Amino acid sequence: VSRTGLLTMALPTATDATSPLISNDIVVFGLIAATLASVFWTAARERGPFKRFYAVVPPLLLCYLMPGLYNTFGLIEGGASKLYNPVASRVLLPAALVLLTLTVDIRGILRLGPKLLAMYVTASLSVMLGGAIAFLLMRAIFPEAMAGDTWAGMSALAGSWIGGGANMMAMKEIFDVDATTFGQFAVVDVAVGYAWMATLIFFAQRAAKIDARSGADTSAIDALKERIAAYRSQHERIPTLTDLMLIVGIAFGTVGLAHAIASPASAWFGANVVWASKVSLHEPFVWVIALSTFIGLALSFTRARSLDGAGASTIGTLLLYFLIAAIGMQMDILALFDRPHLLLLGFVWIACHILLLWLMGRMLRVPFFYFAIGSQSNIGGPASAPVVASAFHPALAPVGALLGTLGYATGTMLAYLLGLLLKILAGA
Repeated sequence: VSRTGLLTMALPTATDATSPLISNDIVVFGLIAATLASVFWTAARERGPFKRFYAVVPPLLLCYLMPGLYNTFGLIEGGASKLYNPVASRVLLPAALVLLTLTVDIRGILRLGPKLLAMYVTASLSVMLGGAIAFLLMRAIFPEAMAGDTWAGMSALAGSWIGGGANMMAMKEIFDVDATTFGQFAVVDVAVGYAWMATLIFFAQRAAKIDARSGADTSAIDALKERIAAYRSQHERIPTLTDLMLIVGIAFGTVGLAHAIASPASAWFGANVVWASKVSLHEPFVWVIALSTFIGLALSFTRARSLDGAGASTIGTLLLYFLIAAIGMQMDILALFDRPHLLLLGFVWIACHILLLWLMGRMLRVPFFYFAIGSQSNIGGPASAPVVASAFHPALAPVGALLGTLGYATGTMLAYLLGLLLKILAGA
């Protein structure tokens, strides 16, 4: 942010009859921080009304909706705020991607076994194929519901269902998804995704009967429990100031480097490569996202990955929630109910994913755990995949986290490819 931009954020602007109640971006930032803190504090209560409330309403949904309510009822004006662009989208988003991909243990994932990896890959590909099938099917039945930038909103949802929130917001920026459309798909993401997670947890209690009926070999799961538990205990530690400085320095240093390379690279491709505009390589932001992801992955093969034990992924997730709130600031909540067909689209889409993944599971004769965690590590990501994994056995929770973080590395590229396909199908 330039010095002029900082000054603009710091000084309140003149108000008129149509101005929001809060127009100072520093005050808005404080409001958002306090809102996030309130959500997480109340969600952490072990007893009382909050426990019952959050059993029904996911905290993630409130992180979207509460800033959206502020915007809808005139407390703030999210579209005029500089908190999202450039601060959140151009700085915090790539920083979160760096920290979340830096923690991916590629070697560890490869050691988990070919069948589990096959289920994970199938889950990712089934989200892509299911998105195309759902788009064509819904367009044939409800063509009006699939008009406009619905295809772009689907690419954002694919980013979440293959990777996570950071990938979802990367797609929002790359395909310039309207804030209200994005908000509608965020609701679809939570409603459909959490319904499926609840279903998986329900069947997890019956996994032994399911595996006995299918004849699946579950011996590898016992080995997974011991190996992953040992890895986690080896790397966890109390972070020092040096650890935190390294985490922040790597994250924002990489962001600075990515921005420095992105401008000349995008300009050169735009001027010299004919097809660059068709795949958005003439846009600097695409390069920022790609460079941040690949640098984070490269660092995961070095000693820098041990910083996860000091909280690198936790800080990345913290940045991610500020991004989520910044997106919510731009939503018009009342407009979320204008397109109920999108919820049906979400259920058709995830039904395609379930069917394709189930067919692969039947062919490989895998344990139900492989099916469940392969699906949830995509649809839910590292936030909820450990919850599903622990429903099978507490020691398996890190397996969900491990595969869930892999989605941060693959989600942006795969969702981007699906977005390009959907754009062609929509004739946009």
